[in-house]
Amino acid sequence: MLQSRALLIALILLLSTTLPEVHSKSIFERDRRDWLVIPDAIAAYIYETVNKVSPKVGHFLADAAQTPVVVVTRNFLIRETTKLSILAEQLMEKIKNLWYTKVLGY
Repeated sequence: MLQSRALLIALILLLSTTLPEVHSKSIFERDRRDWLVIPDAIAAYIYETVNKVSPKVGHFLADAAQTPVVVVTRNFLIRETTKLSILAEQLMEKIKNLWYTKVLGY
């Protein structure tokens, strides 16, 4: 039992999700900078599956996802991946501008 709880907590930390936010996001939104949409969707699927099999374990999973450690970790990951995403977009824009001005001569 202790091993399965440790596994569930590790899974929650790995996917770093909070349940209320999972269903409000779409995987297919193109304008999203949040790279954690897919892990959130996977976590929601795992939670729903576990909850169907054992509501008690599903409740434990939901409670563990709301712990301060998980929430702080998830917020940190969201903040940092958003910064990386913005930097990647800026880099792509600079490369595109260089391509058009230097290579194609526009």
